[in-house]
Amino acid sequence: MRRSSIAGAVVALTLATASPALAGNPPGTASAGSADFAKADQAYKVAPLAVCDVNPEAAGTVSGGSQAVNRTGLAIGPTTSTCTTEIVDAAKLTSKTTSVAKGSGFDLSALTALAGGPGGPRLKIGEWSITCTADEKGTSAGWELKAMSGWTGLPKEIKPGYVHDIVSKSGTVLAKAKFTDTVFPEPNDGSISMTLLKITFEPSSGYTGTVTVGTVACSPTP
Repeated sequence: MRRSSIAGAVVALTLATASPALAGNPPGTASAGSADFAKADQAYKVAPLAVCDVNPEAAGTVSGGSQAVNRTGLAIGPTTSTCTTEIVDAAKLTSKTTSVAKGSGFDLSALTALAGGPGGPRLKIGEWSITCTADEKGTSAGWELKAMSGWTGLPKEIKPGYVHDIVSKSGTVLAKAKFTDTVFPEPNDGSISMTLLKITFEPSSGYTGTVTVGTVACSPTP
């Protein structure tokens, strides 16, 4: 199954009693992804890719970037990120932040050949992006996935927190993929964090651990 493009957004509004200084998330951060999984004879670990953090004290952009990753069973193309602070009104001391991570060439082939049973799909994502935007009124997170293949049964509309079973040719669930996992602090302070995609391996796959694609977080600006 190949999908051209899917996208979505989530909004968090600042409560009247919320204080940005006490926000449960950082001012703004983004990463294109990471991996930490293993099987009996091999471990796969990819540190967070293309990390950037907003500098809330000054206008400007902080950039991050990582070269392509190519391991047996997992490939990820070049990734980038930008974390920008913009002054909206200098007289009123209001600002806006935008944290963005982008990547391309995600290819998880680890599940295609499994010992002791039929393999699963080769999961590909041509491009992805995830964004967290914040101002004094609140925050919002948006995302986009392009050129997906191997994701049989994925619905046309992906709701926040949707979990997709990744199954073998015989129907055994090998892993679970959670899309757009969004977290709001309690009590709600208007901040937000989102993980675009998190793949968690099931014991039946022979692997343990997770693969993550795209994370952001941000808090309302002063």
